[in-house]
Amino acid sequence: MATIEQIAAAVLRDDNLETRSLVQDFLRSQPVLADVPPPDTDDYTLLVVAAALLELFSLRTEQPAPEWTRRVGPVEQPLYLLKSAAHMRRLRELCRDAAPEPLRRRRLYAPPDYLTFA
Repeated sequence: MATIEQIAAAVLRDDNLETRSLVQDFLRSQPVLADVPPPDTDDYTLLVVAAALLELFSLRTEQPAPEWTRRVGPVEQPLYLLKSAAHMRRLRELCRDAAPEPLRRRRLYAPPDYLTFA
């Protein structure tokens, strides 16, 4: 069974294929998102990404997010979840301006349809 920590780590590695597989497995095996515990990590960026992703999945599945996600703030430096945004100005602008709210609130940027396959 995939964990939110594994998904966040795959996102941070820019491993899109693994991210897709992990998200699909996670959402199939974790029907109640409010019950997902926080990652056991000292890596604050990983924690932020995990919280933002859980809130994004909760929003899209019309479920409440776990309580712990509300206590997780933003990353210190803006982070684009698609590495290609670093080289493509229009993509970078789209990510910054139209990222889903749970991501944007934590200074994480991705296209508005990020992980919509899930």
